Amino acid sequence: MTKPRSDRDVMAYDVVIVGAGPAGLSTGLRLKQLAQEKGEDLSVCILEKGGTLGAHILSGAILDPRSLTELIPDWRDRQAPLNTAASQDYFLYLTQKSALSLPTPPPMRNTGNYIISLGKLVQWLGKQAEEAGVEIYPGFAATEILFHEDGAVKGVATGDMGVTKQGTPGPNFAAGMELHARQTVFAEGCRGHLGQSLMAHFSLNKNVQPQTYAIGLKELWEIPPENALPGTVIHTVGWPLKSDTYGGSFLYHLENNQVSIGFVIGLDYSNPYLSPYDEFQRFKHHPAIQRHLNNGRRISYGARALNEGGFQSIPKLTFPGGILVGCEAGFMNVPKIKGTHTAIKSGIIAADTLYAGLTHGQNEREMTTYLDGLKQSWLWDELYKVRNIRPSFKWGLWGGLAYSAIETYLLRGKSPWTLRHHGPDHTCLKPAKNFRKISYPKADGRYSFDISTNLSFSGTNHEDDQPVHLNLKNSATPISLNLKTYDSPEQRYCPAGVYEIIEGDDTTPPTLQINAQNCLHCKTCDIKDPSQNIKWVAPQGGEGPNYSNM
Repeated sequence: MTKPRSDRDVMAYDVVIVGAGPAGLSTGLRLKQLAQEKGEDLSVCILEKGGTLGAHILSGAILDPRSLTELIPDWRDRQAPLNTAASQDYFLYLTQKSALSLPTPPPMRNTGNYIISLGKLVQWLGKQAEEAGVEIYPGFAATEILFHEDGAVKGVATGDMGVTKQGTPGPNFAAGMELHARQTVFAEGCRGHLGQSLMAHFSLNKNVQPQTYAIGLKELWEIPPENALPGTVIHTVGWPLKSDTYGGSFLYHLENNQVSIGFVIGLDYSNPYLSPYDEFQRFKHHPAIQRHLNNGRRISYGARALNEGGFQSIPKLTFPGGILVGCEAGFMNVPKIKGTHTAIKSGIIAADTLYAGLTHGQNEREMTTYLDGLKQSWLWDELYKVRNIRPSFKWGLWGGLAYSAIETYLLRGKSPWTLRHHGPDHTCLKPAKNFRKISYPKADGRYSFDISTNLSFSGTNHEDDQPVHLNLKNSATPISLNLKTYDSPEQRYCPAGVYEIIEGDDTTPPTLQINAQNCLHCKTCDIKDPSQNIKWVAPQGGEGPNYSNM
């Protein structure tokens, strides 16, 4: 139980939501819609650690509008930023110099979907929620879970502002606030740091398979009008990855002569010399990809982890005083490469559950009927049918493709078995002595860029004089284990140059330097560190990347 602090102000709501992404905003909006329909008053607050709505959200992105239509049937009239309908799908297998066209798997067909900026969609959803009466506070990071004496979640507290590196109050110190709620909804997205605490505290993932993840890296390009193909969707597998590494790319042509291009790599890879960032950079030099970028310019860069565990990794979703929604719960359809539509749907179901539980005079501590609503929805059915696709790639690219074809075309998701995942991603790295170092091409400054240059296109900013938000449980481990056994893989799996080994000499041992000001909040280090020695916590509210146009 958290001890109360007398220096913090307290605000009370019916529902507090942590995270203003698609899931959190949909939960808040739907709650207000239901209350307005019945002429009732339900107070709803959303906290968002990003300085503005959409600042910390990142995805490809292609939106299946199914759940958005359920939430806001007249979204077209309200000018939702769905401006580019997907019109052509291409699925390519790449070798180093050539591209072979493959049949597009059914889950990856995008007829009826839209190529979007997820940041712009979130900003628009936020406007709809605020107009409905939801209070939204960007720039406030929830850093602490509060509990009642009986162990139920009481709400959250925001972090103190103006704390110095030494952990003492600075001249601009301001204490955080406590937000108490009858129910608290956790919608932080993939690998939310409060969500991880809840998993441990309530043993939410005790009876499910470990969650598995990928890192997604993305750039937004502006290209000449003659290169623009609005509505064109391209996905690739193969080069530059070896067949034992799960991953692939996306390239989407949006409106306004823009291209969204990115690379996704499963974090179950075993080679500690692999650098997801450098794989992405050399991928752009492939002839089939480079032609889309000719004479263009990169205008934004970012990276984010994403859930890949799917159906068999969904944790227990409710606990006394709260629930999990969206990617916090792992509702990502991996073969479809989409999680926004499922996030919105989970928010709708969560709101329906909360409204019924809070307004019928029962004031239930745990909203167990949330799971019933999910199981009766298309979301549950959709995730169940594709549950075996991602784990099949533990047999390599060709084994995974072959099994996926059988599962999709013959078994149609009705196989009487459920495949197991490989295990936690951090256990998959093998010692560096088993591998050769990978020689990556030098960035040319035209199609490929070094990390420090690209980082300047992410809008990332952290105040220097504050506690480091990347904590080491054991300060000796980066040298005694990571450097000695794995040749410091954190220098390569981090897409922002946060981790740097400072070489020693005859009298001084090497040390790990943490450049926390570079952090993109992608959570990869929290996931991939082989001894789980790195713990990511939220920095001061409003800091980090700025992906509003991504």
